[in-house]
Amino acid sequence: MNKKIHTEAVDHMLDAIMCLETKEEYYDFFEDLCTVNEILSLSQRYEVATMLTQKKTYMDIAEKTGASTATISRVNRSLNYGCEGYEKAFKRLGIIKEEEL
Repeated sequence: MNKKIHTEAVDHMLDAIMCLETKEEYYDFFEDLCTVNEILSLSQRYEVATMLTQKKTYMDIAEKTGASTATISRVNRSLNYGCEGYEKAFKRLGIIKEEEL
């Protein structure tokens, strides 16, 4: 875990996110919290991570998501050297199986 982001303010924000119950509540919260471009950028990174996990090429990912190769590379670094956050979500959503981790 990156110690720079582990702050009381981030804890409060995460507590707020975790108390939400429906997808519509998440939409409302994130629309209030972020700009449209920030939300779209986050979702693009998530799609890139999904496609990298599925062994898609950078070219295929860039074409489908519109992400730059720099963004794809950054997400790839997170998948390979990060905190395994993507993997935890993918496992819980059934996108990848335990043995693929």
